[in-house]
Amino acid sequence: DLFYLDGKYHKQIRIEENATGFGYEKLFQEYLTEIVSEVWVEDPYIRHLLNQINLLQLYNFLRFCEMLVKGPCKVKTIHLLTSYDEGSGKSQQINGLEEIQQSLRNYGVTLDIAFSSSIHDREIRFNNGWMIKIGRGLDYFKKPQGRFSIGYCDFDLRPCHETTVDVFHTKHTKKM
Repeated sequence: DLFYLDGKYHKQIRIEENATGFGYEKLFQEYLTEIVSEVWVEDPYIRHLLNQINLLQLYNFLRFCEMLVKGPCKVKTIHLLTSYDEGSGKSQQINGLEEIQQSLRNYGVTLDIAFSSSIHDREIRFNNGWMIKIGRGLDYFKKPQGRFSIGYCDFDLRPCHETTVDVFHTKHTKKM
């Protein structure tokens, strides 16, 4: 659905429960034009607790970064705003993010990490004016059935949780 409200560009995509075909490339590719050099990711749950669920959220962010590195955009800076893991997961979360940061550096990309205890919105912004809000953030994929199941590596084949994706263009959104 593509519609204009008060001169604002707004597209809404509904991802149904167990739907497939919604890997990051499929979802973001039309907005990642060659002029994109800076990306802002706000998601309170890029964490790495000892349990599998939060480990997957760190992998989701890594997978998102891989997509940016592959192009066609020429991303130079990724800004991540997230919240700290509670308790013992905090140092592992920081270690995981620092490992991603170091790895991105090998590709000429700077990962700028900031933490906020009050963040609750999830949004992704590109410096070409596109802003994507996903109800579940980057974590809209279901846990794989097993380590050797189809969809473990290829997110296009991974079943999704139900969520809504709202796409805006900042030229058509009011500045706060």
